[in-house]
Amino acid sequence: MLVFSWSLVALLLVSSSLAEEDVATMEEDMSRELSVGELLERANRDRNPDLDEPILIEGDIAIKSEADRNADPCTSRNCLWRKWTNGKVYIPYYIANHYSSREISIITRGLESFSSMSCIHFRPYQNGDNEWLSIESRDGCYSYVGRQGGAQTVSLSRQGCLYHSTVQHELLHALGFNHEQTRSDRDSYISVQWENIIDGMAYNFNKIATLNQGTPYDYNSVMQYERYAFSKNGRATMVPIPNSNVSFGQATQMSKNDIDRLNRLYQC
Repeated sequence: MLVFSWSLVALLLVSSSLAEEDVATMEEDMSRELSVGELLERANRDRNPDLDEPILIEGDIAIKSEADRNADPCTSRNCLWRKWTNGKVYIPYYIANHYSSREISIITRGLESFSSMSCIHFRPYQNGDNEWLSIESRDGCYSYVGRQGGAQTVSLSRQGCLYHSTVQHELLHALGFNHEQTRSDRDSYISVQWENIIDGMAYNFNKIATLNQGTPYDYNSVMQYERYAFSKNGRATMVPIPNSNVSFGQATQMSKNDIDRLNRLYQC
């Protein structure tokens, strides 16, 4: 009977492990099929923010009040994280304890990807830190743009936000970057189809002075939304020009230009 009991326990453990692997594989397959913009839009679609949740613009950019909708670029308010004398930018982070070990591994993989490509180093929060990223599963996927001071929320909901592309996307917001399609030179590369945009959502396509750092417009940026973003009728809201057949908004990780402009902004 004891042998049978141990065999049953072993079988249950193996089944549980296989189930977790199946979930991971299923989510990886989903991320390959959906662009980062689609993942974000799906995760934030049914968002029902309460008083503790920030206002979101452009789908996933958090702002503290309506007055911030047309705020100046974050560099005008000293939004960059501190660079140390050794040339590194150390950004403390805290991961809330409601994530599973597998979910934490997805988040840490995204955090660690920056140190291999730039001078940005995310490190665990320590007592005495006065500003840090607080990574939590709140209502949807979102981040503030640039350093805010104090505990700065980056929301990566367990319901749809835990993919490598979305982690990198939200961290780039926290580092000071906006969406590619809001670049001031956008109209030379993207034609916005205003008539197809959901009523009341046109502001999400306003152009702003983004931190392009002399890099070209990048259809493959992890910050570029896909062509049907905020569509009310299933038709494209963005069409590339002059070649309307160019693929864009399909990134699953940071592009070379994303990395280049990050390194230029922080003078890595």
